[in-house]
Amino acid sequence: MIPVTRPFLPAIEVYENYIKGIWQRNWITNHGPLANELELRLKEFLGAPHLLFLNNGTVALQIAIKALELKGEVLTTPFSYVATTSSIVWEGCKPVFADIDPDSFNLDPSKIEAAITPNTSAILATHVFGNPCDIAAISAIAKKHKLPVIYDAAHCFGTTYKGQSVFNFGDISTASFHATKLFHTGEGGAVFTQQPELLKKLAYLRNFGHETPVEFAMVGINGKNSELHAAMGLSVLPHMPSILSKRKELSMHYDAVLKNLRIKKQKIQKEAGYNYSYYPVVFETEELLHKSMEELNKYQVFPRRYFYPSLDTLNYVDEQLCPVSRDIAGRILCLPLYFDLSLEEVDMIARLLLRVQNNQP
Repeated sequence: MIPVTRPFLPAIEVYENYIKGIWQRNWITNHGPLANELELRLKEFLGAPHLLFLNNGTVALQIAIKALELKGEVLTTPFSYVATTSSIVWEGCKPVFADIDPDSFNLDPSKIEAAITPNTSAILATHVFGNPCDIAAISAIAKKHKLPVIYDAAHCFGTTYKGQSVFNFGDISTASFHATKLFHTGEGGAVFTQQPELLKKLAYLRNFGHETPVEFAMVGINGKNSELHAAMGLSVLPHMPSILSKRKELSMHYDAVLKNLRIKKQKIQKEAGYNYSYYPVVFETEELLHKSMEELNKYQVFPRRYFYPSLDTLNYVDEQLCPVSRDIAGRILCLPLYFDLSLEEVDMIARLLLRVQNNQP
């Protein structure tokens, strides 16, 4: 079987060595030494001055919204994973959608200002598939309207923008370290900010608001992660250069073998160092997408309709028409891409897709 993705697993002996230390210390959670070490190593690897290791990427979004004390409307993208929208709703705010750019699949800066109202409290944009948004344009709009910016950078581990980590942009950026991501801790996430005072607030929020064991600075939740998850992260992190390199190699091979397939591909931000986190293709029609999926499934290849559906169609948001997002969501498919995928398997996937296009038996 060839799934859309498969977690990278380090040598079990490396992970076991970290686990033995946890057993010896009998310290499983609550800011243990491995969690602290992982935060330090991530800051070094990414060139990010401030980050907090959290239990998942959704909690990272929720804590970001809470830290900025957002109320009313949050302007966001309809083309993202559902957690981007559900976190806004969960925190008692109203998502207001601006449509996406048809080439980058990111929030279209030219559509943002028309969606801003007196009730808008922030912009929450997603770097779709690890492709950076037009950060300069969004920053200018946000500054003009005095709005904070949160970036859902769930897919962005290893991505750079203008020579530095994309996590360093926005008032807060969030990451997911879920098992399906390039860098993972099994389950996990992080928040990033350049603002020390905001970092302090985020730290309170992830740990019940504790100032001391018996004093509380503010209301908080349990957003901490465990030593067991940090051990996985520490085991995976040394392999990241190889993981990033292999994904680029596979993506370039896809480009070569799919050159005759009539598809549209995502346009990557020109000032980005891309991490090749996904390989999305947009078919000419939704019918062709379905036929392609059926053919791949017959041979135990399982791509994913990602992202689908467009979030402006969710039953718990006010319906807002975003035609570009709906169009892309109806025709996009993410092809298998992971460290252990072979070039021969990519060749097979390409042959099957071309067979459908060319109506070969």
